[in-house]
Amino acid sequence: MLRVCRADDDRPLLIKYDLQFFAEDANGAEKSEEPTAKKLDDARKEGQVAKSQEVATALTLFAMFVIIRVLYPFMGTNFAAVFERVYNNIPNVARTYDGYLPIAWLSSIVTNAMLTMLLIAAPFFIIGFLVAFLSDFVQVGFKPTSKPLQPKLSKLDPISGMKKIFSARKLFELGKSILKLVVMGAVIYSFLTGRTESLFLLYDMPLKQAIGLMGNLIIDLGFRIAAAYLVIAAIDLIYQRRKFRKDMMMTKQEVKDEFKNSEGNPEVKGAQKRRMMEASRRRMMQQLPQADVVITNPTHYAVAIKYDAEESDAPVVVAKGADYLAQKIKEIARDNKVEIVENKPLARMLYANVEVGELVPPELYKAVAEVLAYVYHLKGRI
Repeated sequence: MLRVCRADDDRPLLIKYDLQFFAEDANGAEKSEEPTAKKLDDARKEGQVAKSQEVATALTLFAMFVIIRVLYPFMGTNFAAVFERVYNNIPNVARTYDGYLPIAWLSSIVTNAMLTMLLIAAPFFIIGFLVAFLSDFVQVGFKPTSKPLQPKLSKLDPISGMKKIFSARKLFELGKSILKLVVMGAVIYSFLTGRTESLFLLYDMPLKQAIGLMGNLIIDLGFRIAAAYLVIAAIDLIYQRRKFRKDMMMTKQEVKDEFKNSEGNPEVKGAQKRRMMEASRRRMMQQLPQADVVITNPTHYAVAIKYDAEESDAPVVVAKGADYLAQKIKEIARDNKVEIVENKPLARMLYANVEVGELVPPELYKAVAEVLAYVYHLKGRI
């Protein structure tokens, strides 16, 4: 509730407002975090990638006019041959239906014409497919998914459909379509205004020469249109990538939830780690009575050593600990009559460099051997 006073009246005016109006979104959470690799991967599996369809269209358009430029003589010769063959056989078509010629003859004419036209169109289909595939591959890589093709009941929601019609994305697409029309119109107008004299000469040219001139004009105009379309495609690609990155942004809570789901709850993981450490400590304490000696710091570290020439080539660390655990190791050692030897440097080096169950490294053989020899001498073993 906001209390204000009017200039001409001392009575306060109460205005009710909702603080949620000023929130970043419906949940009051701002998407300020970069998308994680998992979210980008999940979006890719759903078919959501940062790509521009205009790139494929522009490159395909450019490739089509390159094909026309390269195969123009081949296409013109075959098309003219088909036209001449069909045109010359028009009188025979009527006789075919009057019974003078078999229907099979007409079928062969049509089949040959269709095969020739298919041969002319084949390069366009093949190159068009390859260019469209490569343009998508360069933009997003190769990872096909069928998720976008799967039916979804949410797409049948009329309210959601109306929202999409008037969404910012649709307005952008509309603006892009208008821009393409304007740019293409400007390119065509500027190209034709400089070639009006050539167009008027078409009336005085032989048919083949006129067709050749028109073909050259169309190809030149096509390359200009394709170049302009490439510029539009580059702008659209930049926009699509920025928009995709913005749409993929996450809130801090989403990042935390994803981490919990993928890595596990930190509290649960901590409890599991503690249980594993406790189990490892119990096993260590169970092996401690079998040790030959416990080397101490004497107050901070304790390392238990066992050596059996039949089981291993070098002494093995069967237990180690610091502070409270070191005191516990010494207590168990005393209860089981395991010798305790004070050697501060050796205890620190063993504790820092050798894990439980590992062999003593060669550089410590001599120091450990001296301790073991001392212990064996006390027990009368040597």
